[in-house]
Amino acid sequence: MEKHRHFIIHKPWGMISQFVNPAKRKKKLLGDLYDFPTGTMAIGRLDVPSEGLLLLTTDGKVSAEIRSNKYEKEYYVQVDGLITHKEIEQLKTGVEIGFNGKKYTTKPSKACIIYDPKFPLRSQKIRDERHGPTSWISICITEGKFRQVRKMTAAVGYPTLRLIRVRVGKIKLGKLEVSAVKEVDSLL
Repeated sequence: MEKHRHFIIHKPWGMISQFVNPAKRKKKLLGDLYDFPTGTMAIGRLDVPSEGLLLLTTDGKVSAEIRSNKYEKEYYVQVDGLITHKEIEQLKTGVEIGFNGKKYTTKPSKACIIYDPKFPLRSQKIRDERHGPTSWISICITEGKFRQVRKMTAAVGYPTLRLIRVRVGKIKLGKLEVSAVKEVDSLL
């Protein structure tokens, strides 16, 4: 039997986190980055406007393990406005968001204000200083509801402008360049 293969990538803004585009729109797909082996799957997803660490594997058991709530996912989030410690505390204890047409309270998470992490500018400009100040926060969650982090920051009054996943479990994005693919021996 062939050995399973595992990859970490730095998903760029504007790319779909899958190999097939169901809508047939002209969006970049994961297969545009690298010649992945047959059977490679993304472990979880980052929506089209999100960036950062995405794990891929040919091993369904590894994928299921990492998608479980045992692995913390950390995001650096640029929000509109100067967020305060009051809102950070709300994010930590859990906020109410909409999910599948119902109200849902997020599980407790880790959150803090951080300095600008100085990521490379993305292909689409976010906005400039004329639109007012922005701030950066780190949010660590173990669950991963649809657009959860974006909904969480909006729920406390600070819409997300930029979202970059920087860590899944012990695996970090580090200095991996945008659109880069790195094959690794293991993801666990």
